[in-house]
This record gives sequence, structure tokens and C-alpha cells, in this order.
Amino acid sequence: MPTIFERDIARAFCTEAPIEILSKKSGPLKDLTFGIKDIFDIANVPTGFGSPAWLNSHPIPTKTADFIFNLVDAGASLLGKTHTDELTYSILGMNAHYGTPLNTAAPNRVPGGSSSGSAAAVAANLVDFTIGSDTGGSVRAPASFCGIYGFRPTHGRISLKNARPLAKSFDTLGWFARDPEILQKVGEVLLNETRSTKANASFFFLKEAFDLLPESIAQQAKDAISYKLGKNQIPTVEIGNCELKDWAEIFRIIQAGEVWEEHGAWASDHLGEMGPGVKERFEAARSITEEQKMKALSEREKVIARMSQLLTENTYLILPTVVDVAPLLDSSPKELDDFRKNSFQLLCIAGLCGLPQVTLPLLTIQDAPFGVSILAKQNMDMPLLSEINAPK
Repeated sequence: MPTIFERDIARAFCTEAPIEILSKKSGPLKDLTFGIKDIFDIANVPTGFGSPAWLNSHPIPTKTADFIFNLVDAGASLLGKTHTDELTYSILGMNAHYGTPLNTAAPNRVPGGSSSGSAAAVAANLVDFTIGSDTGGSVRAPASFCGIYGFRPTHGRISLKNARPLAKSFDTLGWFARDPEILQKVGEVLLNETRSTKANASFFFLKEAFDLLPESIAQQAKDAISYKLGKNQIPTVEIGNCELKDWAEIFRIIQAGEVWEEHGAWASDHLGEMGPGVKERFEAARSITEEQKMKALSEREKVIARMSQLLTENTYLILPTVVDVAPLLDSSPKELDDFRKNSFQLLCIAGLCGLPQVTLPLLTIQDAPFGVSILAKQNMDMPLLSEINAPK
């Protein structure tokens, strides 16, 4: 049988870190195959973190992340490590050192990042599911771009021990699949929880989120998710008295402050080796003051309080995953930066509040996928996953 590298039409897997762990178990994931983002450690295999400078300045890990054993014990076979954006500090999927994985759903567009290889591998049908990570949208954005399912769990639900951090108060493990049933089965293993739905669950459109889209696309998205959920009329709620662009700025400041706190000492010695965009973000992170960070943390508490009012154990919020289809590969730096800034108005909500969010591949616009998301209250991960599989 051809190796994963011989079959890798999407350039999704890391050739510099080959690894294969074949399962002989007969658990719930029997006969399924998967890849993992190259931020998670496997003993005796390099963790590159999307950066040659990082790879060359850090030792080869001696321990394996526990969740990998859990997946293999459940019957799934690991076929390799997948590419990530440099130091995971992007949502576009363009790595200046290792290239851009192919978005087979829209070959002239970016695959999304930072879990670029993981999303591209699932979209190209190379494996059944993949593991990524999501700090500011690194599972949700590429899921939307590549036309697949993506899940970001409640912050802290799954251990990130033996994983490279970016901004610890936002970092989560996440996963992709083409099939919602597989997405849920992986969740049952990783969350160690059985499927369950809440009776008479209520769904609401989030007004401020849909207001960021052109009216025609917003209506298409609403119609698609209504059909998926089997709901004729879904009401709309407002956050009220806020601007999502302000929430995005709160996220940016806290994230940047945490990034510099975590990696600043190393980054100071390696800025010249970073690719465009990532280098500038690290330089901006260095300039965040303690006063800025403390103010943003205070504002974050207000965001959490407001979202807690809108979400209950029986209430879900619907929103676009990002503001548009994936940017074209030949987009200008300004166009890419504008896309990032605008999309963070949507992506920041789950991050600021530590919420679970699932992205569903429901639309095709301009011959490219466009995802719609559902947000749930903290620790309502399995009911959320179950809702997208429940008979309608």
C-alpha cells in the first residue's frame, strides 16, 4: 500500500517528521486513520511547530501526548504529522518555510491555519479525521475554508500537556472530519463522554455576527442551518451595547501579551528567521504593555458575563464561522490582513469565553466552501456534537 507521503496530494503531511502508529484494537474508532498537527509531541519524533528555527533549537521530545494513546487504544491508526502555520500564529495556512497545503475544495484559495495540514488532509480524503489546535480560530477557520466539520472544545477540557503553546488562556485541542458521525465518535473518546442531546433545545441567530456578512450571504447561511437543524423559524438575539470589533481587539491584546510572555525570550533571538506576517505579529506582541493587558483582561470579564446571559444548558447560538470564503492564494498582504481582522470579530467570541464551537460545511459561495457555526455554553461539548447528528 502506498505511504501517506506517496498519497499526499495536498502536501499536508510533514516529511521531516515521519511517524506511523498502527492500531490493532477494536474500539469505537476501529479502522479509522488520522493525522496530528505538528505541535503535539511524540517520543523520539521532532516537533517542528511550523518553524525551522524552532526545530533546530529544541530537543527531540521524549514523551508522547496522552490523547494519542487514547485514540490508538480506541482503534484509530496514526499515519503522520501535519503541517502548521509558523508557531501557529496565523489563520491562513501559508507557511513561508514549508509552503501552503492544497485546499482541494478550492484549489485557488488558502486552506486556512494554523491547523492547515490537518484540515487539508481531511478535505483531500487522506485520513478519516485529524487533530489540530485552536487558539484564535485555527480549527474553525480552516474547517470553513476546506468544507469540512471542525470542533473546538471547551477551554481546558482536553489536556495540552506535551503540546507547544501559543497563548495558554485560549489554546485548545480541536479536530476535523468530513463526516459528523466521525466528528462525534472522536469527541466521545477525547472527552471521555457518551453522546447526549438536551430535550427542547433552543437555537438563536446572533444578530451582530450575521450583520458582518452581506445580506444575501447571511440569508443563505440562515436558510442552510435552519434546514440542517430541522427548524422552520429560528429567532434572533442581540449581544447589545457592544461592538464585535472591540471584542476582537480585547482578544488581540490578551493573546499577544500571552504569546510574548510564553515565547518572547526565544523569539528575540530568532525574529530574523521568521516569515512575513508572523514576524510582524511577534514584534507587535513585544509592544503590549502591562496596562493594556490588565485593561483587556477586565473587559474580557464583561464579555464572559454577557455571553453567560445568552447561553444556557439548553440554548445554542448560531453565527457565521468567518466573514467570507477563503481568500485567494494571490491576495495582497493587505487583503489577507483585512480578512484576518474582520474574521476575528467572529472567531474571538469562543476564545474569550472558553466556549465549545462546531463548524458545519453547509454552503458553497463563489465555488468555495463557507461554514456556519454553533456555539454552546461551557462544558456542553457532547450535547453540541450530538445536536448536529440528532434525527430531524
